[in-house]
Amino acid sequence: MTAEALAILQAAGADGIEHPGGTLLAHLKRVGALLASWGARPALVSAGLCHAFYGTDGFPVALMDLGRRAELVEAIGVEAEALVYLYASCDRSSSYRGLTDDAGMFVDRFTGTRVRPGLEARRDFAELTAANELDIAVISPEVRTRYGADLLGLFTRWRPLLSEPAWAHCRSVLGQAAG
Repeated sequence: MTAEALAILQAAGADGIEHPGGTLLAHLKRVGALLASWGARPALVSAGLCHAFYGTDGFPVALMDLGRRAELVEAIGVEAEALVYLYASCDRSSSYRGLTDDAGMFVDRFTGTRVRPGLEARRDFAELTAANELDIAVISPEVRTRYGADLLGLFTRWRPLLSEPAWAHCRSVLGQAAG
């Protein structure tokens, strides 16, 4: 985890925003560390650390306006920032169901644009989503009880996109040895 990324997150106030398990900064660090433990490449680990920078469909608090994307690029690099944007821009209700399909549409919640991300982008998105949701499920038994079955169903559908370590962690955290 880069010092630049941590500095920009702290400057943006991530350590003062409540999130399951403590602060948003603590969650972001755990997500980045989880991705690293799964063997993710550095750009994906950095994206995990900064994944909520522009807010998400499930966590609307943005640390920085989209007009300042260049600042995040400077801190974590072009590839990692593009992954952060992809994650933040996802309209989940429109995009999740078709993620494993090459022809599936991904809807940008900021612009309404519909795109077909390539396989690597869809894998990165699935891996980052798994790390994010599993971190919360580990920290919060209430979340695990309330959403665990739905998350297991989602990640089972996304199994072709997930790495072996991510899939093993899904089964471990969600308490199922599915497929």
